[in-house]
Amino acid sequence: MRVVTWNLWWRFGPWEARQKAILEVLRDLRPDVVGLQEVWAAGGENQAEWLAEELGLHWAWAPSPSPERWRRRIGDPTVDIGNAVLTRWPVVDQEVLELPAPADLADGRTALYARLATPAYDIPFFTTHLTSALHASAVRCRQVTALAEMVARHRGGTPFPPVVTGDFNAWPDSDAVRRFGGYKTEPVVPGQVLYDAWEYADPAAPAATWTPENPYAARVLEPAVRIDYIHVGPPGPVGEGHVRHVRRAGDGPVDGVWASDHAAVVADLAADEIGA
Repeated sequence: MRVVTWNLWWRFGPWEARQKAILEVLRDLRPDVVGLQEVWAAGGENQAEWLAEELGLHWAWAPSPSPERWRRRIGDPTVDIGNAVLTRWPVVDQEVLELPAPADLADGRTALYARLATPAYDIPFFTTHLTSALHASAVRCRQVTALAEMVARHRGGTPFPPVVTGDFNAWPDSDAVRRFGGYKTEPVVPGQVLYDAWEYADPAAPAATWTPENPYAARVLEPAVRIDYIHVGPPGPVGEGHVRHVRRAGDGPVDGVWASDHAAVVADLAADEIGA
């Protein structure tokens, strides 16, 4: 089963040209499930719906409940922003969680849960987008606490482990990522462990998903770092969900156009019973 997470950079920059590049990257990857952040909707159009139709996938969408600060950044009060899931299998249940944040940082960040009904079992799938302020480590810790509790509510009733994707805006050794994983420090939910899939990567493989190699990211003069994640619970009874391979994608231009300011992360998980 191929899982992708990707922050699509909303309607920033040359978004119409980027839209085509995003589609080409995803088409080449042939994913089974995709967690997307900074997805736009406007004028009856929805980026997730369009991508799903082009790729032949189901989709789910969760708009931000407070998009005003985002809209001011592009000067357009009509565009929504949110998280989305594209999936090969039907979505049979979903929930949206608004993540906690103080008033000065409250810009409607959410987590989206989608339960995917494969022929063999359900897959509990999540995607999220945490607060981005560099100084807001404590806020991200509160947000991953709420996210981990959401995972705990929905992880049961299936042999497949929960899969959590998203832009955490946090470095791999940060308090938020360590706390969410629960295997390098005390877990949020007792007994709940969620592996960072990149633990299985080739140590020599390029890892940064936010990097000055990308001209859109280079403008902010920040160091190269991996801030986008796929987390997976321990494998099921016969290895369901085991991480077989993980890598970056979308980490170069498509016909001269960079698709986003983030690179994507791609993980192949064991799911032999469903032919993936």
